Amino acid sequence: MDLWAWIGSWPGAVLLQNSGTAYLFVNAAHILGIGLILGAILPLDLRLIGLFRQAPLAVLGPFLSRTAGTGVALASLTGLWLFTVEPGRYLGNTAFLAKLALLALALGNVLLQHRNRHYRAALAGAPLHGSVRLLAMVSALAWLTALVAGRWIGFL
Repeated sequence: MDLWAWIGSWPGAVLLQNSGTAYLFVNAAHILGIGLILGAILPLDLRLIGLFRQAPLAVLGPFLSRTAGTGVALASLTGLWLFTVEPGRYLGNTAFLAKLALLALALGNVLLQHRNRHYRAALAGAPLHGSVRLLAMVSALAWLTALVAGRWIGFL
């Protein structure tokens, strides 16, 4: 048995293949994870770009980052589980591959932002540096295009 067939036959995949209700709940949890990501990242990115200056970054930043992290964990776990239903089909889907690449870009950008000394300084009240603004723009664009690629999967 090849790897993809083996993945498609694990008990969690079989459960989703045979139960519309289970698939519904896992898919809903995936959408909830996506909602947490975008619902937290977009306001934070807009604040980091320089909008909504009255919102205290020192308070919002850590809370929104943790919320987005929770969303990433939930969306990743449920996304991997959904992938196991038909791994071969997903790996042949251009939109799925684009989504993976965009997610890698978005997550890599998160690492860059959190390692950026100017980001840490901004959370402490320093003025927003250009690199923080640029990474926030990349973040918003990457997460939104990953969302579009994810919706595109079902149309290919």
